[in-house]
Amino acid sequence: MDVEFTKADVGQWEEYNALASRAYGQPVPDITRLGRYADLRVAVRGGRVVAGGMGLLVPQWFGGRPVPAASMGCGCVAPEERGDRLAARLVTERVRAMRDQGAVLATLWTASNGYVRRLGWEAPTQVFSWSVPTAALKEAANDSMGITHGDTEQLTNVRDRLAGDWNGTWQRPAWWSSWQKERHPDLATYAFAERGREPTGALAVAIERSAGGRQLVVHDFWAADAAAAGAMLAFLGRHHARIPTVMFERTGLPPASLLQHRLPSAAAAATSWHPWMLRVLDLRRAVELRGWPPKTDLDLAIAIVTEDGTAADRFSLRIAGGEGALDPTGREPQLTLRRTQFAVWYAGGYRSAAAALQSGVEADPRTLARLIAATTEREPWLADYF
Repeated sequence: MDVEFTKADVGQWEEYNALASRAYGQPVPDITRLGRYADLRVAVRGGRVVAGGMGLLVPQWFGGRPVPAASMGCGCVAPEERGDRLAARLVTERVRAMRDQGAVLATLWTASNGYVRRLGWEAPTQVFSWSVPTAALKEAANDSMGITHGDTEQLTNVRDRLAGDWNGTWQRPAWWSSWQKERHPDLATYAFAERGREPTGALAVAIERSAGGRQLVVHDFWAADAAAAGAMLAFLGRHHARIPTVMFERTGLPPASLLQHRLPSAAAAATSWHPWMLRVLDLRRAVELRGWPPKTDLDLAIAIVTEDGTAADRFSLRIAGGEGALDPTGREPQLTLRRTQFAVWYAGGYRSAAAALQSGVEADPRTLARLIAATTEREPWLADYF
């Protein structure tokens, strides 16, 4: 009996929720929390839901502009249905639905890197969580900034303003705060500001149990400058009398050398996590909608390998005056990218020509360096886990 793919009705949402609990081996609370905001596609065989997955239309910042994107989460297949490429077929249907609703990018977190890579996704950057002895943060910097407790409008403004400094961060929707409060009822938020000025730092933490007793978990760390970052680290260090460890969640610290440059010794321990991965659904619209460095002046003929890997489409990539365009061309390509490599470049994941060449990008190093310079103004960071 063949499978039918469809947008879930109320009854199928309930079936999917039960299926996800069975497939993951535990309840998946976000299915209920995000149900009213998500697009759910399910696979139905014989009137029974056998697979499903959610999509959230949430713009992501790239080059300082929000780009329409789909955040894909909670995908699952019934254990008895696995092994027949049902997951890949479902992903195709989910992506098609999101693209029909305007998404030009798709993002997901996954432990199955190789599997989703074959479906067109790639990881722009590594993802780490960090554990630090609380006492090591006591003297991170002068902690004379004013601190305000509570999730205020000013705090939201800080996060929203700083999100555009990175590639991949969410343009957090209106429902984000209520979602986080349901997820983490004990989350405490703090704003940091110089006297008489607007806040330049935003911090969200929770005290959680760990194998060693209790630890302070950092879920959000947004700093506009070194002064704010130092004040926030020093504030965390104030908990040293009762909390031995500060743990920065996988999304809780931007990819900067804050700890390395401030700690008195090599006290921080990193744990590598499965990464977030990006897929470009519409190459031309993605280039058009992204922000670009205003001083970049680039005109390159590039070949981008088709999704099935059997051919390569030729394009002219033009970037000038902060605007970009990708148009078909008959020009001889100066470099060749797979679509997965294009996604890494788009997100600023290649920080040098040497790194891109080692990943398999085909190009003259000098030409490649010019291409990479167009996206390295901001680093990739996704500060939300879904």
